Order: sequence, then C-alpha cells, then structure tokens
Amino acid sequence: MKKSINTFLKHPTKDNANRSANPPVTRASTILFDSMQEMYRHELKIKKHQKVSHYTYGRYGSTTTIELENILKELEQAYHVFLTGTGFGGIALALMSLCRPGDEILVSDNVYGPTKEISKELMHEFNIKAKFYDPDSFKDLQQKISKKTKMILVENPGSNTFEFQDLSKITALAKRKKIYTLLDNTWGTPLYLKPLKLGFDMSFCSATKYFSGHSDAMGGSLAVNKKVFRKIMFFYKLSGYRMSADEAYLIIRGLRTLDTRLSKHSENTKIVINFLKKQKKIKEILYPHNPNSKNYKLWKKYYSGATGLFSIVIKSKKKSSVIKFVNSLELFGIGYSWGGFESLAILQELKSSKKDEYLKGRQFYRFDNDEYVVRLHIGLEDPKDLINDLKKGLKKIK
Repeated sequence: MKKSINTFLKHPTKDNANRSANPPVTRASTILFDSMQEMYRHELKIKKHQKVSHYTYGRYGSTTTIELENILKELEQAYHVFLTGTGFGGIALALMSLCRPGDEILVSDNVYGPTKEISKELMHEFNIKAKFYDPDSFKDLQQKISKKTKMILVENPGSNTFEFQDLSKITALAKRKKIYTLLDNTWGTPLYLKPLKLGFDMSFCSATKYFSGHSDAMGGSLAVNKKVFRKIMFFYKLSGYRMSADEAYLIIRGLRTLDTRLSKHSENTKIVINFLKKQKKIKEILYPHNPNSKNYKLWKKYYSGATGLFSIVIKSKKKSSVIKFVNSLELFGIGYSWGGFESLAILQELKSSKKDEYLKGRQFYRFDNDEYVVRLHIGLEDPKDLINDLKKGLKKIK
C-alpha cells in the first residue's frame, strides 16, 4: 500500500524480537559474523551500496543509525544519508570530503556563524579559499565563480536575517560549471523542501533542531546524490564522524511527530507575527509573511510550508533596553539552538567589525546604529500566552 510521508514517519521498523513499537538501541563496536566468508560477502554488499541491516564495524554505525538513515533517505529522496554526532558535523563532513588544496568555495554571507568560521579560518589552513557572496544578488554569485570554484554552500533562508534565494538558478549555474552544491535546509526541513530534487548535490540538516524536537539530542544529517557518495563515504569511514545509537533513537522518536509539530509551530508563528507587525517599536519582521515581498515570493516558489524561527528588527536608542526586553520574557528561554517544544529568544550581534566581519557580522546586510536583531523561536505553547509575554516585554524598549 502506498503511504504518504506523514504515515511513513509513524511506522519505522519495530523491535520484533522484544515486541516493542520502537526500534532497538544497538550499541556496538565489534560486529560479529559466523564466518570469514560471511564477513567478506557483507563488506562487498556495503561497497556496492546494497541495503544492509548492520555494518562491519561500530565506527560506521549500528542497526539503530541505519534505521535513522533509511527514514531520512526516504524523507530526503536521497541516494544515501550520512549521520554525524552534531549538526555542524554534517557541514564539516561535506567540506573535508570534497575540497582540496588550491580549491575555492563560494559561501552565502548569511550562513550559520561556525560555517563561516570553518570556511574562512580552517579551510584557509588547507590552502582552500572562501569567498562570501551577497545572498540577495545572484549576479554577485556569478561574478565570484572562478575556474577553481569547487563548491557553492547555501543556507536558505539565511541564518538570523532570513533571506531567501532563487535555488534553481543556483543549481543550474553550478551544473553548467561542474561545481558541487550544498544547501543547509535546517529551517525548512525535507518535509517542506527537498533540495536534492532541486538539483543540489547535498542537503544538510541539523538533526538537533526540528528532527529531534525535544532539545535533548544532538546530530546532523547529510543527504547526498550518487555523484558525491563515494568521496564522502571515503572520508566518513576514516573520520569517525558517526552518530551514537542513543542519539539516533531520540531523533527517530522526534521524527515520528515532525509533521504534527511543524504544523503547530507554523500556526503559532503566524498568530504571533500578526501581533508583532502592529508594534511600532518593531521596524521589520524577517520571515516570509508579506505576500508583496521578494522573500515571500521565493519562499512560495520552493517551499510547501514555513516553520517557527524568525527575527525581529527593533529600533531603540539603547541596546541595554533591548537586552532588558529579552531578559524580561518569562516564556521565552535564552539560549542557543532552536527547534524544540519551547519558545526561545536571543539578541544577535550581526553588525560587522574588522574583528568579526566574517564570523558574526554581515558584509552585505546593513543595520542602522539604532537597530537590533532579536531571533525568536516560537514553540508549542498557547500563542495567546506568548503574545502577552511579548507585549509586557516590549514595554522595556526605550
């Protein structure tokens, strides 16, 4: 019987041996075989990328991580999915697997801070040059491509500033130039956008966020097409970037309710934004909510839904009053990450300076001196309570 993806997520493999509705947690370093011949045959199956229920050594994963790989492979419509111990590990895996001395990488200026850091700082030590392009200018991307460009790394929408790019134009250009492409799809998840179907070679998600959904697990997923599979598998097996069985189990648990949770996050976010857009102290809401905006049109072109993360631009003469606003919120936790059940708020330092220009700052997005960006994650609470909390907190802004 053909099933929708929402039904598929509710029915991963069961633990038939123990009659459990959930898959087993298999922790193992040594994997045992009945004979050397069986081991040789199994190694050959893995080499040919045939379906297996276990690997030959624990560094590559266990039956629990294979179960998660298979779920995400279906969700991403991927040739293979690699799992890493943290979300950012998936980005590092792609760069370390495919880039070599003398290469250049083109990186969207609005990527996650550590992605900028590894691109600019660590890759430089391997004689790999990073160029950052304006996410609002396809022409800027085109002009910065050279014969040395090995990869284009995109985050869509952008971290904290939430610019949306014309993704098909990027993949079409990359294919003509024979350049690898990677999309950080953590915000949209493969439930709302399937990057590989758009022509990207790699689709990254921080499984720490919406996949897990409970703020108690860390992990990353890198879904790939056949073209890059061998090179990434080579480095993956050597590097030990694997995810633990316990983390994989928690993420499998989270995926079962992914569709239900994202729907509620989106519903609550729309209600909260309808309140925020009426507030005079808020200059701008960085989220695809305005049908007349470029970002909304690009979101609508590619995505089947929106999630619960966005930023607000606050005008204030005093940074201290913006900090008081964040500190005063009772229902919004102050902390990194997002994608869990709870609401979060954090002041983001995005104004460029010589010291942190490539790491925290923005080269192209400009803020006035009296503008501050606060990122909000809208959780699963009653949106009326969240609005009342925000209403009280906004009084602190001077």
